[in-house]
Amino acid sequence: MYKPIEIDRTQLTMMGVPFPDLQTLNSVAQAIGSNMYEGFEPTEKLIRLYLDVRAGKIDDAHFLAALKEAL
Repeated sequence: MYKPIEIDRTQLTMMGVPFPDLQTLNSVAQAIGSNMYEGFEPTEKLIRLYLDVRAGKIDDAHFLAALKEAL
């Protein structure tokens, strides 16, 4: 079942994870929300990981390794 997550567009946070700007927050929220309808249950750690990939802080190989670890 779909369970809403905490998004604060004033403070630019999702589940307590800070975002650099509203556009990035909305983009990530939309991507995560779409996956939640398929049964994905995000955690703070997974949101941080996704944000790091989006910001270019880690590459795909490191993302996949960290994702396996997080799940």
